[in-house]
Amino acid sequence: MIFPTEIRTFAAIMKRVAIQGFEGSYHDIATRQFFKDEQTELICCETFNEVFEAIASDNNVVALVAIENTIAGSLLHNYELLRDSGCIIVGEQKLRIAHCICCLPDESWEDLREIHSHPVALAQCEAFLQRHPNLKAVQADDTALSAKEIKEKGLRGHAAICSIHAAQMYGMRILEENIETNKHNFTRFLVIADRWRADELKAEGIGTNADKANIVFSLPHQEGSLSQILSIFTFYRINLTKIQSLPIIGREWEYLFYVDVTFNDYTRFHQSIDAVRPLTKELTILGEYKAFENNR
Repeated sequence: MIFPTEIRTFAAIMKRVAIQGFEGSYHDIATRQFFKDEQTELICCETFNEVFEAIASDNNVVALVAIENTIAGSLLHNYELLRDSGCIIVGEQKLRIAHCICCLPDESWEDLREIHSHPVALAQCEAFLQRHPNLKAVQADDTALSAKEIKEKGLRGHAAICSIHAAQMYGMRILEENIETNKHNFTRFLVIADRWRADELKAEGIGTNADKANIVFSLPHQEGSLSQILSIFTFYRINLTKIQSLPIIGREWEYLFYVDVTFNDYTRFHQSIDAVRPLTKELTILGEYKAFENNR
């Protein structure tokens, strides 16, 4: 018989992490980097909606979710999913996105007819694809899954654009590395959890010594409302690293503002929140955590 204390102990050892994508994907790589030296069990989901559903169905599950890319910008739908879920951000991970092209082990350039990958990855390798007009670009659900399916199904004449990690994991032949157009391509991921699980993670040291926070608020539709908020943050020496607005469906010309802030003084951060809260229609702190540059 397994007692609750034993279950909690096992959960602390084995992290169950939900990601969008499959083993070898960039979400997988980011998960391994954030939870380095820890045992993780991946819950691979086809969509981001399924990632949040995994947390809702089991509050022991942690998730790692892409939130923005230096080229593609913000993943707006993920902001909405995060806010609606009531989950807490406990950390972040940044990952350099480097693509390679790979094929079956016994094939080479002369055998290829098609290149399969996620549409974002194909777009990020546009210059490379233009140099190979004879190869048809085919959109797929996932970068790593493209390599996996080619290998498992023995799809001759097919290549995949994916990470080097995925190509090696599935035993593919790497024809060329670093084929992305922009070499300064980074994705930022958020590590999120149910509120109860977030408290447990903090007890393990994840999300402690916070110097960064994500907040979301709405404002009355009147002149100068946003500038007042920004002035207060400036007064308290709170650094805004990002601000993203999304329209509130059903409320004309009203917006939700998702803001990332960094701070050196945790007390002053909460003083600034107390100061701006009366000026907002609603304000929620989505998470307080250690910024990536000073991560574990």
